[in-house]
Amino acid sequence: MAYSSRSCGRCSNERRSSFMKWLCTFLKGSKPGEPNRRRPQITAGEEEDTLWQPPVRPKNDPTRNDNEELDRAIAESLAEDVKPPKERNHKGDSNDEDLARAIQDSLNMNPYTPYNPYAPSQAQPRGHRVCGRCKHEIGHGHYLSCMGIYWHPQCFRCCSCGHPIRETEFTLLGTDPYHKLCYKELHHPKCDVCLQFIPTNRSGLIEYRAHPFWGQKYCPLHEQDRTPRCCSCEKMEPRNTKYMSLGDGRSLCMECLGSAVMDTGECQPLYHSIRDYYEGMNMKLDQQIPMLLVERQALNEAMEGESKGPHHMPETRGLCLSEEQTVSSIFRRPRIGGNRLLDMRTQPQKLTRRCEVTAILVLYGLPRLLTGSILAHELMHGWLRLKGYRNLNAEVEEGICQVMSYLWLESEILPASSRHAPSSSYASSSSSSYPPTSSKKGGISHTEKKLGEFFMHQIANDTSTAYGDGFRTAYAAVNKYGLRQTLNHIRLTGGFPV
Repeated sequence: MAYSSRSCGRCSNERRSSFMKWLCTFLKGSKPGEPNRRRPQITAGEEEDTLWQPPVRPKNDPTRNDNEELDRAIAESLAEDVKPPKERNHKGDSNDEDLARAIQDSLNMNPYTPYNPYAPSQAQPRGHRVCGRCKHEIGHGHYLSCMGIYWHPQCFRCCSCGHPIRETEFTLLGTDPYHKLCYKELHHPKCDVCLQFIPTNRSGLIEYRAHPFWGQKYCPLHEQDRTPRCCSCEKMEPRNTKYMSLGDGRSLCMECLGSAVMDTGECQPLYHSIRDYYEGMNMKLDQQIPMLLVERQALNEAMEGESKGPHHMPETRGLCLSEEQTVSSIFRRPRIGGNRLLDMRTQPQKLTRRCEVTAILVLYGLPRLLTGSILAHELMHGWLRLKGYRNLNAEVEEGICQVMSYLWLESEILPASSRHAPSSSYASSSSSSYPPTSSKKGGISHTEKKLGEFFMHQIANDTSTAYGDGFRTAYAAVNKYGLRQTLNHIRLTGGFPV
């Protein structure tokens, strides 16, 4: 029994040694330059002693080499089993050492680059979170999220004031969070009149009005709450500014007041410069037509006393008289006291008719460029009457007068290279462009130039039939045929050339 026990132990040890040697050989792989062999394979459904020879593969076939390595290791292990015990036993210790070294080498092998889950070129793992503010990984700590965006708690701050957002409601613009009030302060439109946030209407939409030229935004209610509006530029009076009251229901903003013409004597140089403008286009007025600056009431009374004449706008600013009347004109410039005009002096003046035109009246208190455009318009009425243009309909007469007003404004605010070409000549198309008629040395200011552009915008976009449609038809004819041919056609046919 003792012999049998030792024999069984030796057999078990030999089998373990053989297995370890095989495993060691398998882990180490084949030696360089050592030929590969393939273990015979048994086909399915045949006896174990029946052999199947595999097809010949190319020598450089990687699959074949790998399989041969495995088969070789198994074959060597089986061959070791049939050796005598004495031949196998003395190699047991060395096989154990070889196995330990093989396992250690296999653990140290690094045939592939290890996977880095956070490398920039690789996709982020599922559940990975990056802070929307500092752009660093959030990790496994506390975080805040909204609409797929994450923040560290300390990074969740208003992008306007920089303070932490602790309210349950906030506004998100892209990835930037804001306090609701901060966002409203930055992006909600404010009224340029009352300086408050423009309220929403019943549908929850922000509704406001905006001036088509100046872009001034204001609440719709200011159109009915008697908010003063400048009689020149049409801007509404802001709550932090006071307009000048002209005493006749009109108000004037500070920008327009800076170049306002206040009395008849002050207006005379401008009037004569516009007559020179006409003369420069060979449209000289043969008669000396008186010009008066008047108050609003006097202008309305003179218009009522005019038995015939051209059509007038709802807000009349100028008038070409053809009847004898007594008109009260502004004799001396009034003083400015606070937001009112003081000590305005007027004097009555009897106008007698010596020709087809008695006088030209213009409303006082308007900026220089607006006053000049009115004078250019009314002078054209006088020129047409003095030259024998009779019975013109309102659209033709007012249209060509608006063209002269527009061309004069253009000559004042635009450089000579960009002015309207036909405006420089009535008698000859080869006439050179004329200098501006500005009586101010050094040209006009940026504010005054912007006002002139607005007055041109008003003429070009007028919606009335006589002044608006008439101007656009007349301006198109002058652009196409020139001013001289257009006036000759009006004389002959009473209409514009097509």
